[in-house]
Amino acid sequence: MGLNDPLPVQYIRYVRNALLGDLGRSYHSNKPVASEVASRFPTTLRLTIAGTIIAVIIGVPVGIISAVKQYSIIDSVSLVVSMIFTSMPSFWLGLMLILVFSLKFNMFPATGGDTWRHFILPSFALAAASMASLIRMTRSTMLEVIRQDYIRTARAKGASEKQVVFRHALPNALLPVVTVIGLNFGRQLGGAIVTETVFAMPGIGMLMVNGIRSRDTPIVMASVLFAAILAGAVNLIVDIIYTFIDPRVKSEFVKG
Repeated sequence: MGLNDPLPVQYIRYVRNALLGDLGRSYHSNKPVASEVASRFPTTLRLTIAGTIIAVIIGVPVGIISAVKQYSIIDSVSLVVSMIFTSMPSFWLGLMLILVFSLKFNMFPATGGDTWRHFILPSFALAAASMASLIRMTRSTMLEVIRQDYIRTARAKGASEKQVVFRHALPNALLPVVTVIGLNFGRQLGGAIVTETVFAMPGIGMLMVNGIRSRDTPIVMASVLFAAILAGAVNLIVDIIYTFIDPRVKSEFVKG
């Protein structure tokens, strides 16, 4: 295994082999680590995408409504709910969801990842914290934009409240929200470790936990490396999306 070589030599060898797609072999199964990670990645990706979609579908509209109806009952309830979800550990929420919806009402399966029904509870458990941050971020950015002079001018010209919110305010408030969505996506890839363990889902998170328990170093290193590369790629995609949301970003790099 080359463990007798100096650490710099081992590191250079690992990086060279990783660039060639060789992440070593598992100590436990003696299978290539790359194939082990690749077989588990679809489950983690589906879980993360589902969690992100739930967070965006609920968090962004609720944040917009909270900003438009500031200090209303809806605003107060949304802020309280977001604070609760922010402070609630995902593993505890997952256990409560299993107790209520799996054991008591028998609505959804508690473990596994074979069908779409297996992803409902873990997706919501994974999305809770991201949904709360999206509610707060969307609300704060919308409030900041709504107080701008051009919004007051649009209202003075006779634009309806719907046009003011969706045509003038929302596009300018989306940049920070998209940033939070991208960061949450990368964070959920790491948070999926806890969620997959609670729901016993065959993803990269569960693979990493099993690798830690069995001291399977190549599995753990490959899982962490893969998650880090994927998070970096998501941040790059978010930067590219900026140019489509706000033309001012693109104009900074276009020569006149």
